[in-house]
Amino acid sequence: MAEETIASIIALHQPKRGKTAAQRARTYRPRKRQRAKAAPDAESPSSESLIPAGFFSANTAFTESPVTPLPLVTSRALRPSNRVASILLMAAAFALATVGVTTNGWFARSLGSSDVAGWLFLAIGVAADLAALVMPSCAVGLWHTRQRATSIAGWAVWAMTFVFAVTAGIGFASVNMTDVATARAARVTPAVTVAQSALRDAMSARDRECMHGLGKFCREREAAVAERRQILDGAMASLGQTADPQTDAAIKLVAWVSHGVLRPSGDDFAMLRLVLLALLPQIGGILLMVGRSAMRPGAS
Repeated sequence: MAEETIASIIALHQPKRGKTAAQRARTYRPRKRQRAKAAPDAESPSSESLIPAGFFSANTAFTESPVTPLPLVTSRALRPSNRVASILLMAAAFALATVGVTTNGWFARSLGSSDVAGWLFLAIGVAADLAALVMPSCAVGLWHTRQRATSIAGWAVWAMTFVFAVTAGIGFASVNMTDVATARAARVTPAVTVAQSALRDAMSARDRECMHGLGKFCREREAAVAERRQILDGAMASLGQTADPQTDAAIKLVAWVSHGVLRPSGDDFAMLRLVLLALLPQIGGILLMVGRSAMRPGAS
């Protein structure tokens, strides 16, 4: 009897076995259907239905208008002056390059002893000027692409062509300025005409008086001729000074600005002018490089 009671107690306290996947699925399906039936068919009332009608404004003019996004503005649009300055700089570069090619080609052709030699010198001068124009921009582009050796070689070639172009420009400027100064100095002014006429009269009088030998009156005529010759030389010297009024005015201006501390001579200013006239037409390549760099994206 006792053994049967213990066996029944052990049977009652045995642990439950776990359900299989199929059993769990059959148990979950009825629960899911019950939840779907218990869910309300109608949605909850919106917040607008809870607000009384009196609180709505009758005037709809104060309704908020839709906000339109502002268009994106690039830095280049904000700085139109940079683009204009770059275009003007490039135009100045091409203008100077045109002048440089023309002047250097003319001077190079004048060095030829024959027509063939002249045209060959012309080709050399034009090619050198064109290389000096475009080489800086190409060298900078190669440097940005990390082709450093090629860029350095380009700058070396530019230096050679630049020196050649400057020397040709010096020749062109010096020849033309000398010709102009000589032509101006050879002008005949009324003062020169009077001095020349007086000298001729004095020489005629001397010849007549000294025909019969040297004497007191002959020596007087000789002194008169020397005096008239000095007057003519003075008139010619003053005419030579007025042949280049720019130099005289520049010397006076420098002396006035420096309160007499600086007193350059005419040769000093003439050399400065010669260097500038020869150098300026050859900087077109540098201006072109700066203008192109300013027009690149990202340039300020």
